[in-house]
Amino acid sequence: MDSFPRSLNPNKHLREQFVSNLPGSSMLEVSALLNNVALLMLLRHTFCSQTVNDACRSLKSYLASVALDYVFLVLPTLLIFTVLAEWVYICLIGLLLLLVFFTAVKRTYSLPYMEGPNASRASISSYRVVTMFITCLCILAVDFRIYPREYAKTETYGASLMDLGVGSFVLMNAVTSRQARNIKSSMSWWKAAFKSTTPLLLLGFARLASTLSLDYQVHVGEYGVNWNFFFTLAGVSILTSILNVPAEYSGILGSVILVGYQSWLTNGLNVYLLSNERGTDVISRNKEGIFSLFGYWGMYLVGVQVSYYLFFENHTTKQRSKHETRIRICLLTIMFWILTLLIDRYVERISRRICNLAYVTWVVAQNLQVSED
Repeated sequence: MDSFPRSLNPNKHLREQFVSNLPGSSMLEVSALLNNVALLMLLRHTFCSQTVNDACRSLKSYLASVALDYVFLVLPTLLIFTVLAEWVYICLIGLLLLLVFFTAVKRTYSLPYMEGPNASRASISSYRVVTMFITCLCILAVDFRIYPREYAKTETYGASLMDLGVGSFVLMNAVTSRQARNIKSSMSWWKAAFKSTTPLLLLGFARLASTLSLDYQVHVGEYGVNWNFFFTLAGVSILTSILNVPAEYSGILGSVILVGYQSWLTNGLNVYLLSNERGTDVISRNKEGIFSLFGYWGMYLVGVQVSYYLFFENHTTKQRSKHETRIRICLLTIMFWILTLLIDRYVERISRRICNLAYVTWVVAQNLQVSED
């Protein structure tokens, strides 16, 4: 596989090999891992709901809430993703039974479920926190042997926990975007694009400069020789600013882009993107990152309409009840899971590296399932 010029770091090649050529795990195992985290969150709110409500009243209550978050969320998740990885299904059953027990014991107490304007805001905030927490944990853990190799990013086709994290970040940006909330910007499109992409481009070039100067290992098969995920986020932002469509129609445009891109892949583009051969031009050296922009852009547009449909539709009228929102999430989850299984079986297997249609529907389905919990 092509890489940077010959490295002076003798361990660089070994570290690159440590995160390369991995087949991943399965959609079922990834789903079980994330359901464990969802159950831990429910246990934390069920067992310690009073502390959650009082956390903002004093510094002492806040510190107690942080300590409980560490005990109920951070530490168990770290254990499940590492030393308890072989017993992930047993952990899931155990946490489910524990949740049923505590719910039965405290059935006379009302849980702090919110209705009205704050309900969707609280759900989205929790979703963002969980996504960021799992992403940071996996990024820090993947370089250690205690982290299972099947949870690291796959080389070509397959599903893994870290594969899901990349798409979840794009989807999280879509769910919380101004487009999803149907908020019009007073700036022109190029000013809005400049404002939103400048920090991402600066981070992207800073990462590129740091990896080159420190001779840090770079897995070229992820995005290319010079590309990184910050450039992908910036590219999605630029494309969305140029072609800005209303939230209620963005999913239609996203679907057209995804179907067209998938047709291009199945007609030979996937062979080019997954090959190890690279030319000397910029596009060839960064082919995965550049061409996968079409997939991430389509995912973003679909996420905008899904978020609008679930949380922000009819924003000026009476707020939808949390029960109705849950029903909508459940129906969408079933629909996207069915699409994922059909596309993965009959069209093309899931591939984060090229961000194909099966990968997009899997990311949406899995994130909807977690948010439903």
